[in-house]
Amino acid sequence: MRETENNNTDTGQEGGYTDVTEDTDRELRERRRQRRLRRQKRERRKKLMILGATGIITIVVVAGAVRGIAGFISHSGTQSTSSVKETQKKEDSQEVPAEQQGPSAMEQAKLLAAQYDYQSAIDLLKKQSDYESNTDMQNAVKEYESDRDSCTSWPLEEVTHVFYHTLIKDTSKAFDGDYKEADYNQVMTTIDEFNKITETMYEKGYVMVSIYDMAKANDDGTMTPGEILLPPGKIPFVLSQDDVCYYHYMDGDGFATKLVVDDEGKVRNEYVEDDGSISVGDYDMVPLIDRFVEKHPDFSYRGAKGIVALTGYNGILGYRTDQSYETRPDDLDQNKVDWLDSHPDFSLEKEREGAKKVADTMKEEGWLFASHTWGHQNIGQISLETLQADTQKFKDNVDPLIGGTDIIIFAFGTDLTDAEDYSGDKFEYLKSMGYNYYCNVDSSKYFVQIRDRYFRQGRRNLDGYRMYYNPELLEDLFDAKSVFDPARPTPVPPMG
Repeated sequence: MRETENNNTDTGQEGGYTDVTEDTDRELRERRRQRRLRRQKRERRKKLMILGATGIITIVVVAGAVRGIAGFISHSGTQSTSSVKETQKKEDSQEVPAEQQGPSAMEQAKLLAAQYDYQSAIDLLKKQSDYESNTDMQNAVKEYESDRDSCTSWPLEEVTHVFYHTLIKDTSKAFDGDYKEADYNQVMTTIDEFNKITETMYEKGYVMVSIYDMAKANDDGTMTPGEILLPPGKIPFVLSQDDVCYYHYMDGDGFATKLVVDDEGKVRNEYVEDDGSISVGDYDMVPLIDRFVEKHPDFSYRGAKGIVALTGYNGILGYRTDQSYETRPDDLDQNKVDWLDSHPDFSLEKEREGAKKVADTMKEEGWLFASHTWGHQNIGQISLETLQADTQKFKDNVDPLIGGTDIIIFAFGTDLTDAEDYSGDKFEYLKSMGYNYYCNVDSSKYFVQIRDRYFRQGRRNLDGYRMYYNPELLEDLFDAKSVFDPARPTPVPPMG
């Protein structure tokens, strides 16, 4: 019997139907490719302008992916073989000025290989018109063939899944002795801890994989096991983060306030400083992982990032997207009332536009979205009727902004059942609403079920509680003592 942890004490309220419109893998990869090419064109044009002004005639090909590390392309998203073929077809059929051309075939292949898609890299190079006379391409193909042949299929039942809540930027505000300090200390992780964990896991050979790499949902609702092929020394893991909504109760407590897309098209955070000014930077998991993969593309398996789990009652991604902010019912939560009073120019349409822009950009960069239930509900305790009403709110307020999802990550670490297979009215309802992937919280190293009608995986919380009380359970990932932030008050309060 596995040990299930019900120790996630996020502040939830209110107490779910999902219209699954999830893009196909090919569409997602094509969108990532187009975005990457547009950015590289801009960078190349800027570079050429500088060279022209200084009288340098040489055209510099902008190397991408690893900013500061030559040889890779600048974005973490990878291309499918079909996307690569389409790129080459367009390049072969029309003359494009050098400053507007995308990454070279060698650059594209190098990124594909760096993210373990060796066969696509090989196919791309072999189809080049000058392949037979290009020894660099031929040597690269030999290298990629050797790397491909060294890969083995990883046992899917041995893929671990780790997760975080919103990261703490300023510990002096989160741990200031007020009534929220205990919860933050238990279930949150500081940026310093997160960066140390990420670096350690990378050094140990861990590689982010998509939950969709582990199992595929077919059109008829059945599930087919996937395959993860990695070379020796590499270990797959799934990453997720809960409650990426930036709730009102967190204001002023040292957390980022929202996710934004900056002038370069990158996802960043906004943070409100003490003087009221707004800083833009990498203050939470999404931008920190994006920046890490830019430097280390081999931390991502074929462009995969993590899963972002969303509620809806305070909106998503820091935007106040729930319809209650506009309708203002009589029982509107006081936090919402106070926020609306301080934002007289509130526009639900603009908030939803902002959230959708961020969500679209994240999906292009390899991120997935999941329902965390609209009202942060305890799935094991609520009635079927409450679940149905809550899911409808998620469908109305969240799905249109994220393009739908077939993943549900249960709040409070609960689950539909214990270790036995799923059954019953709640599962049948969620399955009928299109949910195929289900995640709980589990302290064991692995818990994976791939059944005919669903995929299920346990997740490990990397937070103050786990690092303080059960560091031995994290030894395969990192040394908790060397990661633990000294700014944390100790002892960490026990769950209760």
